[in-house]
Amino acid sequence: MVNTDRNYLQEVEKRVAWRLDQATMKEIMIPCFSHVTGTLLDVELMVRLVKRFVDNINVEGLRSGVGLFKVAKLVDAYLAEAAVDSELKLPEFMELAGAVPAQARATDDGLYRAIDTYLKTHVNLTKEERKSLCKLIDSQKLSIEASLHAAQNERLPVRSVIQVLVSEQAKLHSHINPSQSFTNIKSPNRLGMDPPDRYHSSRDMMTFQQMEIKRLKEHVNKLERQCQMMQSQIDKLLEKKKGFFSWRKLATSTTLGAMSVEVADEKVEGKGYDSGSIGKQTPVKGKHGRSKTPKPWRQSTS
Repeated sequence: MVNTDRNYLQEVEKRVAWRLDQATMKEIMIPCFSHVTGTLLDVELMVRLVKRFVDNINVEGLRSGVGLFKVAKLVDAYLAEAAVDSELKLPEFMELAGAVPAQARATDDGLYRAIDTYLKTHVNLTKEERKSLCKLIDSQKLSIEASLHAAQNERLPVRSVIQVLVSEQAKLHSHINPSQSFTNIKSPNRLGMDPPDRYHSSRDMMTFQQMEIKRLKEHVNKLERQCQMMQSQIDKLLEKKKGFFSWRKLATSTTLGAMSVEVADEKVEGKGYDSGSIGKQTPVKGKHGRSKTPKPWRQSTS
């Protein structure tokens, strides 16, 4: 903006890139003063800083990979803020997202949030553009919350949603069979990356593995809590069912008792033992089985 010499600008960018892992989100929100692009933030400057920082680690082996993890989180947060700008073009967004090596992200939740924000702002993207953008996300690095959100996200392509569901199923299978949990982890060479010793030391690799193990333990604990909740609900349903059958048994016995009393009353009425028939004699059968009423005794005339 003040027409500084190009050599001085490059020297300043070099010094900033040297300490990019120590920067905060507020410090890298540099506005764009150029009249060529209409974006609010200077995304091109951020791309140059990130690429220079990565080159310093690759070529000179400066510092450890922990700084690369910090820069990756910083870039994802920056992308989430820059994605709100409707003037931000897709190539610029993808270039900045791809400037960080894939192995530098322990989780892709921040990148997924930034891509989802970009898709929400830029609704006119074509189907192919959405596919190319979502290819940046590694579905195996999404947390449970992010995977649930992605599975119900209508802005994502169908292929991306299917990949998320398949990854969650594979994670669940690995938790059920812990012996196979570490055999399914892809090595950096299988992912098309450079050997890890170029980016991380042995301590950094141990730190990364500990983070992964901690995340898996949290996932297993959450599954156990869900199983306990389901078991408690099943127990409650069984108690309600048992109480219902005991009440039904009691009601059935009461009904049967009332029915027996009614039957007894009907039998009494059928035999003529009511109040109107007391004192009457029952008919007596004769020789041939015909009933005859006994004759009254004749009164003596004497």
